[in-house]
Amino acid sequence: MLFSCGCDTIAETNFYDNMTVLDRIDKGNFKAEILQYKSLTGSKDPDLAKDLYYVNRAGMSLKQVKITLNDGGVIVEPGALHFHKGNIMCDGNIGGLGDIAKKMIKKKLTNESAFNPLYRGVGEIFLEPSFSHFLILSLENDSIIADKGIFYCSESTLDVSVASQKNLSAGLFGGEGWFQTKISGTGVCILESPVPINEILKYNLNNEKLQVDGNFALLRSESVRFSVASSSKSITGKLTAGEGMLQTFEGSGIVWLAPTQSVYRVLSAASVSALASPTYNRNNPT
Repeated sequence: MLFSCGCDTIAETNFYDNMTVLDRIDKGNFKAEILQYKSLTGSKDPDLAKDLYYVNRAGMSLKQVKITLNDGGVIVEPGALHFHKGNIMCDGNIGGLGDIAKKMIKKKLTNESAFNPLYRGVGEIFLEPSFSHFLILSLENDSIIADKGIFYCSESTLDVSVASQKNLSAGLFGGEGWFQTKISGTGVCILESPVPINEILKYNLNNEKLQVDGNFALLRSESVRFSVASSSKSITGKLTAGEGMLQTFEGSGIVWLAPTQSVYRVLSAASVSALASPTYNRNNPT
């Protein structure tokens, strides 16, 4: 649709000309897209323009999740909705007393929201723009165990619940706590990742063992056993290797690792320390 604005003719598609599609999945009644803005050039504040310049130079990009429904449904994190167009209805997705109790427990144990709005109908839904990284996963009668707090939205056919550690060592020393988020069923889910997708190492274990020195596993198949084990069974081996307890994944299924996540944590902590310093100068950070 075209309309006139002064001397310019503006098309609805101009909005999408400033975007690229990083990833998408289309199931007919449910389509999910990760959109990325090519540039942000609308600032009239010189200081903000300078910040945007450094953001662009650093390779950061604004992203937005778009969901297209055709008599489908999507469950989203509260506050994530930006706008929607079409015949879309919102359901509080509260359920009965039993469901309320389960959802309150899930919120307490997994850092996920207790009540996620459910949108149904026909139309387009845009979630809040963000500099975050997003991952699209499609499950087919399967279950994954995800890191706390990374669930963003999902097709309404999926169930989001709580998974408890089945191994004492995993609960005590695994770094994930006693509970994580379980996503199961058939459908599409979108997770908010701490790193971009090209920095994620995706392993498909085939009756194998994977050991990780650190807390940077994003998700795993429920079929993969998780525990914590020593890097060496002998005292001499422990002293020689210089390693302690390792996250251990065994069996068959997927495990997704984010090897660079710890680097961003260190850099973020250093930035916070620098900003807190009384000698920090915003106009001359160095």
